[in-house]
Amino acid sequence: MERPKYSRVVLKLSGEALAGERGFGVDIDTVRWIAGQVSEAYALGTQLAIVVGGGNIWRGSEASRMGMDRSSADYAGMLATVINSVVLQEALEDSGIPTRVLTAIEIREVAEPYIRRRAIRHLEKGRIVIFGAGTGNPFFSTDTAAALRAAEIEADVILMAKRVDGVYDRDPLKNPEAKFYEKLSFIDVISRELGVMDSTAASLCMDNGIPIVVFNLLTEGNIKRALMGEPVGTWIGGD
Repeated sequence: MERPKYSRVVLKLSGEALAGERGFGVDIDTVRWIAGQVSEAYALGTQLAIVVGGGNIWRGSEASRMGMDRSSADYAGMLATVINSVVLQEALEDSGIPTRVLTAIEIREVAEPYIRRRAIRHLEKGRIVIFGAGTGNPFFSTDTAAALRAAEIEADVILMAKRVDGVYDRDPLKNPEAKFYEKLSFIDVISRELGVMDSTAASLCMDNGIPIVVFNLLTEGNIKRALMGEPVGTWIGGD
């Protein structure tokens, strides 16, 4: 039987991933396909936690630039991540995988409140845990939430699923000549402003020694390959 390289991971999904080709909202067929990819990875036996963004529904930073109070805009974005979390939970449970949504903002009729020990217990019992509502605080991205939760639950790695094959020096969707990086340090990511994640999240991962694997979600089987330690995408970590 195949043995994964990592025993506990945080999978970071962008909200846009749930929108599919529509670019906004939620595309149910796309969500079911993602759930199928997660199911393959789950079958390896790795304890799997997920952080999903809300950009397919709401972007607090954009609303703030248009004049909305930043805190209110960010709280609206947190609620968008809860919507995505519940939708993804439903798709995973339809695949036969026990899943729990834990939110940093209490919405007891919808999800459990985030408690670190409870999250770890769910993982130990073989359930997938989805962390919703970011960190529960404005001015922090869901990338930072993924880094924070990974540190709290002592995850081995953060798997960042993107629409591109890894990290480039420029946007490869706009620049065909963009240079691909197979391996980077956290200092490279921060100093070169490569846009993988915000500096707060990168610094948190660096301080806690949590490596990151950035890979293409749209390539079938990539989540499973990343868990097996196969060379997919870009590896970010210390020396």
